[in-house]
Amino acid sequence: MRESFIQAIDNLRANKLRSFLTMFGIMWGIVSIVVLSALGEGFRRGNDAVLREFGRNMSIVWGSRTTMQAGGERAGRLVTLTVDDARAIKAQGRLVNMVSPEIQRGTKVKSAYNEAAVTVHGVEPPYMFMRTIEVDRGRQLNWSDEENSSQVAVIGWEMCKQLFGERDPVGEQVLINGTPFTIVGRIRRKDQDSSYSGPDNNKIFVPFAVMQKFLPRPDAPAGSLSQMLVMPRQHVIDGLTEVLDARTGRVEDIDWPLEREIRGILARRKAFNPDDRDAINVWDTSLQTMFFGRMISAMSSFFRVVGLVTLALGGIGVMNIMLIAVKDRTREIGVRKALGATTATIQRQFFLEGFFLTLISGGLGMIVGVGLCLAVNALATLPIRFAGMIITWPNALMAFGALLLIAVVSSTLPARRAAQLPPTEALRYEM
Repeated sequence: MRESFIQAIDNLRANKLRSFLTMFGIMWGIVSIVVLSALGEGFRRGNDAVLREFGRNMSIVWGSRTTMQAGGERAGRLVTLTVDDARAIKAQGRLVNMVSPEIQRGTKVKSAYNEAAVTVHGVEPPYMFMRTIEVDRGRQLNWSDEENSSQVAVIGWEMCKQLFGERDPVGEQVLINGTPFTIVGRIRRKDQDSSYSGPDNNKIFVPFAVMQKFLPRPDAPAGSLSQMLVMPRQHVIDGLTEVLDARTGRVEDIDWPLEREIRGILARRKAFNPDDRDAINVWDTSLQTMFFGRMISAMSSFFRVVGLVTLALGGIGVMNIMLIAVKDRTREIGVRKALGATTATIQRQFFLEGFFLTLISGGLGMIVGVGLCLAVNALATLPIRFAGMIITWPNALMAFGALLLIAVVSSTLPARRAAQLPPTEALRYEM
């Protein structure tokens, strides 16, 4: 085996240009697999991170206007949501896991150091979980704050910088529309490219009960909500695959079970037709998450297929070059057989030449591919939905497995062709 290895390397060195050109095809195939797989993984993780910054699987529900007559009522009525509607959805919804009413309004806020215009959101604790409002200082809003109507607030990262500079805001007081609030937490910095009311970094969150009392909506009847957030149960989220498989149009046009249930509960309370999809607006992030996930997965699969096809073309090049090498060395094969070389020895020799050529090329391609990924991550300014060129173990093992398969397949046929040459015919072959 050692002699076969040395002889294979010597033969490759004896034909440097041919070996280099053959190696380049394999190298390019491995570089394609590594780079394209890393690209697909980077987009997948970047998309997951962006979706998580916006929030976990949830539906955002707004009131709108009816477009159908129902119960003697005319079409075109304004549907206004209240906290009692949110409580009804939580109590009656079989598919509902969490609900939070929400009131939002723009106002002025003043600290001991500065003042600013701010959007204040009155929410209940489940909202903080659904929207991934996570703090890096202090604490979250909790049910005790809600039950006691505590005048406390959680401040966004950018708003904290504007009102307090580099100071720790926890324990500081602010005046929101003239009402004193104590800051109990600061939100970690969030990188968002999607929101329905502005970046969370620029907001202040207070307990819903306090918002109702001190900062109700000035543009709507007393007790009106801006919107409510609803999180479905896990089995509903798990069933999204069937929902998307059955879709015939845009994601926004899918009338999926959770939305139908919410609309049915509100239709009974607000006296509108439950088939009137325009009476309320529902933005379902669960469907958006699944849709984008499928799109990114399809893109990653396409990238991997392109890389594998490129590698396969490189393998065809190796096979072609090795078949040419068998023809060029026909007389050598005859001499070796005449001197006692067995069929197995000849076959092993040519197999190892193709195999080593492919493996060495693949190893160099791996190094180049990883180097390119590291260079992009170090030098480029990455867009928000792209987490960088990320090489994972499954993708690395896939590339290595594909390389081994190509090495074996591209080396076997030329080796068998060489081994099957009759000695007498090989010795008569003219160079």
